[in-house]
Amino acid sequence: MKKKDYLKLLETIAKHDEYYFEQTKPRISDYEYDQLVLKAKKIEKEHPEWAFDTSPTKQVGERTTKGFKHVSHKFPMLSLANTYSPEEVEDWVKRVQKLLGAEHFKMCMELKMDGTAISLLYEKGQLKRAVTRGDGKKGDDVTQNIMTIASLPHQLKGAHPPKELEVRAEVFMPKSVFHALNKEKEEAGDDLYANPRNAAAGSLKLLDSNLCAKRKLDIICYGIPDPRSADIVEQSAIHTYLKKMGLPTFSEKHYGIAKSTEEILNFAERIEKERQKMSYEIDGIVIKVDALKNHDRLGVTGKSPRWAVAYKFAPEQEITVIKDITVQVGRTGVLTPVAELKPVLVAGSTISRATLHNEQEIERKDFRIGDTVIIEKGGDVIPKVVSVVKSKRSGHFKTWKMPNNCPACGSIVERAEGEVAVRCPNKKECPAQNLRRFEFFVSKNAMDIDHMGPKVIEKLNAAGFLQSLSDIYRLTKEDLENVEGFQEKSVENLLASINASKETTLARFLLAIGIKYIGAGTAELIAQEAGSLEGAMKMDYETLCKIDGVGEKGAQSVVDFFKDSHHCLEVKELTELGVHPSVAAATKKKGHAFEGRTFVLTGGLESYTRSEAAELIKERGGRVSSSVSQKTDYVLVGEDPGSKYEKAKKLGVKCIHEAEFKKLI
Repeated sequence: MKKKDYLKLLETIAKHDEYYFEQTKPRISDYEYDQLVLKAKKIEKEHPEWAFDTSPTKQVGERTTKGFKHVSHKFPMLSLANTYSPEEVEDWVKRVQKLLGAEHFKMCMELKMDGTAISLLYEKGQLKRAVTRGDGKKGDDVTQNIMTIASLPHQLKGAHPPKELEVRAEVFMPKSVFHALNKEKEEAGDDLYANPRNAAAGSLKLLDSNLCAKRKLDIICYGIPDPRSADIVEQSAIHTYLKKMGLPTFSEKHYGIAKSTEEILNFAERIEKERQKMSYEIDGIVIKVDALKNHDRLGVTGKSPRWAVAYKFAPEQEITVIKDITVQVGRTGVLTPVAELKPVLVAGSTISRATLHNEQEIERKDFRIGDTVIIEKGGDVIPKVVSVVKSKRSGHFKTWKMPNNCPACGSIVERAEGEVAVRCPNKKECPAQNLRRFEFFVSKNAMDIDHMGPKVIEKLNAAGFLQSLSDIYRLTKEDLENVEGFQEKSVENLLASINASKETTLARFLLAIGIKYIGAGTAELIAQEAGSLEGAMKMDYETLCKIDGVGEKGAQSVVDFFKDSHHCLEVKELTELGVHPSVAAATKKKGHAFEGRTFVLTGGLESYTRSEAAELIKERGGRVSSSVSQKTDYVLVGEDPGSKYEKAKKLGVKCIHEAEFKKLI
């Protein structure tokens, strides 16, 4: 090993730290990252003269963020060392035995939450401050965002709370919220979050607490760095104390005591089996020496405590075969290739299908029909084809190409310049698009009609009751009673849900009717600008282009949608059947630096969707345009900016990046 190779390794680790902590877009798994760090540690042990204080092996990893007040931790927030096998857990237990000079000692076991670490400070029972881990010595003050978490009390229970209590906790995003957020980002054409952990971290760093509140974060408290403040002597007693104080913590079945490696592994095995049923993500368990007095005795090494270790679950992977690649047609006509797999059990469920995203992805990973492949559940939820086992490929395997005709209606597909997507243009008569359109219309983010899932829609469609969206509101008790599988109670439930959905917001309605390029955030911006359904239908291209959350393609799409007499008739019939979209009044902040200023947004932002950034600007009295001119005050430049950035530079318009934007906010 040469020193230049070691330095190159450190550069690689630093780059992945940037992807993970700053961009919240990891490019490798936790396991792969840990292996890089372990390799660096091994080299530093062999060549201590090469090591230096800023080596990633000695850093916690996370950094403080511009735009937030930085606060020093009274007690350092360290990161845990990781183990990945029973043998490594056994080695850790033996090391602790040797350091303590005791063969037997108790260990507390807890869930390892896959979120972002936080320190909470309560003074006389009142929540005063919340700070991120940061670099372990100081972090970001995110108190206003933490205050939006519904499950976290601002006042501790009890008549005599301690004068000062610092609590360690993990902020996370529930799985259901994560999937809804990614669905919204997908509809808006924004990059998706890689996993709930990154979504939680990104949400916590939003500079507007109102936006953070919409992300519906949650929290679990698990530690007290100064146990003297609570008169506690064992880690296992901390959970009971936290619960007594009214703080959210682990349920009794999610922590326990062990006296041996065998008991630790039994607990880990049980938790791994329960993992899929949990409403939040975990990635393993944490093992801690139970007696708190021994924590000081054992101390720390580098950036990790010796008295605790994580035992991480590896993503469950299986090997199977791609029997075929079929095509699924979405509500907007996009053709998506799907791997039809030889059924295999992965993480508790049988997987027989997995999306392959698009034909470029298939070419990049060289997937072929007949290939033996490795699959896993992304975030242990979404089936994902990871890679081909090329050693199993023998002879000629059939390569796959996107069909030239829609598999549902036979129409010749279209490939728009600059787009990855391949589409079926037959919007009105393609049966697959129509079914997906109904499914989207009734979905949670749209009209939110309970008891009307895909199978119900297929039955109603097959029975001839659903030809247009407005037919949903024409359904009667007699109609439903004639459809196989509908009982009296299910008929009542469905009709009640349909009736309840008539009172909705204009934003939900604009999303539900399926205007191309218009996601939930964009629909909200259009709704606030239009003020009414009639106003939205009359908006022209120039007016829409002033709302950058819409964009030029979106603006044209809205205009084209409402120019179509078929769509206008559909909207008219929906409103005549009692659907009543309304707009909630927006609250604007007066006297802000954005007031009267015109912004143009270009490129991808890390902390916000472009719709969210546009909303922040408008709330502060600014306006958002999609085109750069001499009248533009600021161009907000994100990752991979387009021609707007070049035009702004030519015109001498002030260009700002996200950090400066946050300061201006």
